[in-house]
Amino acid sequence: MTGRYLRHVVRAPEEIIIYFSLPIMFVLVFGYVFGSGMQVPGGGGYREFLLPGVFVMTMLYGIGATATGIATDTGRGVVDRFRSMPMARSALMTGRALADQVRAMLEVTVLVVCGLLVGWDWHRGIGNALLAVGLLLLLRLALSWVGMVFGMLTPNPDTVSVIVFPLAFPLSALSNIFVAPQLMPEWLGAISEWNPISATTTAIRELFGNPGLGSDSWPAENALLLAVAWPVALIAIFAPLAVHRYRSLGR
Repeated sequence: MTGRYLRHVVRAPEEIIIYFSLPIMFVLVFGYVFGSGMQVPGGGGYREFLLPGVFVMTMLYGIGATATGIATDTGRGVVDRFRSMPMARSALMTGRALADQVRAMLEVTVLVVCGLLVGWDWHRGIGNALLAVGLLLLLRLALSWVGMVFGMLTPNPDTVSVIVFPLAFPLSALSNIFVAPQLMPEWLGAISEWNPISATTTAIRELFGNPGLGSDSWPAENALLLAVAWPVALIAIFAPLAVHRYRSLGR
């Protein structure tokens, strides 16, 4: 099943191009057009502040690919055919989750190369950098299960894309991806700091040694803990929901 999903990606490279174009556009627009006017708490270059957030945002918007792929299989009756075959009931979902991990590693690799080209770098050694990548993949794993639930609830690829983007965009906008919470109004900064996306962004900024860590709030000081706790909580909630929904399909 993992190989099946990866072959679909190879046969439709335009999908990867579309999902890469958004984060690269944000790097170019915010990093170069608005970067000179953006502030970073504690000093430091804005592009080094921005790139870890773009890594996280790419993991977030990958939920659209997961939901669309599952919705396509469900809408075309492929899932029903799989259910009638002598294969593990978990194969469809675990295969999709593993394929998403492979895809996420490819996306992170490309974005790291792009980041190095625009002046971003990590400063705390390869071990911390690999740990940061591990947090990104953990977040992507959790979002894969969220995407599978959406895909099975709405077995129409066009409808899924309309639903997912309005849900994902506020999560990225109300986070610390583009602007530090310290520069926001107090109530908005509090929402931003408790955002699961902000937790992973702050944690990998710390691991990479990038700027933007001036806050002394509890979420900021415990970002590494939250970067693990939030994805684990999402998996604990949405993995059983995905399994339940899969078992109920066709009934």
